[in-house]
Amino acid sequence: MRIVDLSMPITPHFRWRTRLSVTGDVAAGDQFRVSRLDASCHGFTHVDAPAHCFAGAPTIEATPLERVVGPCRVLDLRDARPEQALDAPRLAAADPGGPEGEILLLSTAWDRQRDWTSPEFWRHAPWLTRDAAEWLLARRPAAVAFDFPQDHPIRLLLDGAQVPFERHVTHDVLLRAGVTLIEYLVNTAALAGPRTVLCAAPLKIPDADGAPARVFAIEGIAA
Repeated sequence: MRIVDLSMPITPHFRWRTRLSVTGDVAAGDQFRVSRLDASCHGFTHVDAPAHCFAGAPTIEATPLERVVGPCRVLDLRDARPEQALDAPRLAAADPGGPEGEILLLSTAWDRQRDWTSPEFWRHAPWLTRDAAEWLLARRPAAVAFDFPQDHPIRLLLDGAQVPFERHVTHDVLLRAGVTLIEYLVNTAALAGPRTVLCAAPLKIPDADGAPARVFAIEGIAA
């Protein structure tokens, strides 16, 4: 068995205001050291709930664990080029095949091409077309995981651009249909094969529209 960590560390980042404050110093005689984190629920590696985009939709604590923990098949897209549009035929060619209800992980290994702490990671990334999002929905996945900023407008948001919601195709197509989105994985190039077991349980934060997750794959067990 091998465990592969697929999570970004939560640390200061140009996209998200993030602050870790610490009270108490055990070395100075305090009994406890206590950390407090101020960070976005949609920063770093995280899980989206439908309430992120749709009024009255479920919030993150309602996400069934069965959707974010379980058999996962990996679509190898590691030859994706900067700013390449990934369409339905490209995803179909990368799909190893499997039953409905699995987690689908789209692996571009984009963090091998651009540093995820840099603007270039976000501005130069490949992205999914609407027909690609519709193809994913037709597979009836429990969840879809991405290791790149999968909607083209994400790069435009860095400049404060106002973009019609329908251009956020994975949110408009998948999240609207109740498919859980697992966003901003790293280190997917370390996954050895087309099948794994993925664990992407979000923090249980009542009424939140998303939550950070420590996402990892367990290889070497039946998927």
